[in-house]
Amino acid sequence: MDLLDILLTASFWAAAVRIASPLIFATLGELICERAGVLNLGIEGIMVIGAFAGWMTVYLGFGLWPGVIVAMLSGMLFGLLHATLTVPFGLSQHVVGLGITLLATATAYFAYRLSLPEVTSPPKIRPFQPFEIPVLSDIPLIGPAFFHQTALTYLAFALIALVALILYRTPLGLALRAAGENPASVEAQGLSVTAIRMGAVIVGSGLMAVGGAFLTMSAFSSFFFEMVNGRGWICIALVVFGAWQPGKAALGALLFAAFDALQVRLQQTPMGAVVPYQVFLMVPYVLSILALVLMSRRAEVPAALMIPFNKGER
Repeated sequence: MDLLDILLTASFWAAAVRIASPLIFATLGELICERAGVLNLGIEGIMVIGAFAGWMTVYLGFGLWPGVIVAMLSGMLFGLLHATLTVPFGLSQHVVGLGITLLATATAYFAYRLSLPEVTSPPKIRPFQPFEIPVLSDIPLIGPAFFHQTALTYLAFALIALVALILYRTPLGLALRAAGENPASVEAQGLSVTAIRMGAVIVGSGLMAVGGAFLTMSAFSSFFFEMVNGRGWICIALVVFGAWQPGKAALGALLFAAFDALQVRLQQTPMGAVVPYQVFLMVPYVLSILALVLMSRRAEVPAALMIPFNKGER
């Protein structure tokens, strides 16, 4: 099978869409935080705690959608901690974010060992099942790839439009963007920069956690250590790649996912018998870095990103 044959198969694009789905959740969450002026480096750990919380909720018998809700709430809890330390107290967003990643990851691993001390292999749950959207799923190539997915995948793509609508077509979105560009103007309108930024971090962290929950509840059906595997850091890069715009950032997530799906299939070609598999594993990251370099040269960073704001200051 050559490269063109791979790119023209519905299974390849279906895999790319599945791989992109958790990235879209987390990227949109990070984008909301950064649009409000806060860099959330806790994303990796928040995805881990979301993956664990959602999986454990389902494992205990509470159902899939309650698992999604619990995962989101767990992410929002760590988002609240992050927001409290960085917004009103003005602590370093870099240090706090890395601390949140360590704390959330350690909390998930400790809770796992505490809950299942004798388990040697991760128990499995029944995850979300793919279902077809009538008519649309019959479209050649596109239909099986995009319209035969799980509910969380459809939700991820719907959120792209929802976040864009809120950011660019509502007063709330205008206030949020202004908090990341010119917070003094927000204060001049009688709005609380602190409340807007904290709300953005909390909501954004909730979406990151749902991205983590996708891995356990829609992809792997179990929780295991290192399952997030750097996806959080990739999402931070995707926000830059997308120039802080939801549509472009989601397109970047799909592009990275396509590279990832491609390297798996290339390993199964005759080339895979000659080239070390580590080279294929590098491909999506190398190509993503190149794309990031090209796109970031024209990106406009929110002017007040990572700049603390104190009421009354200009």
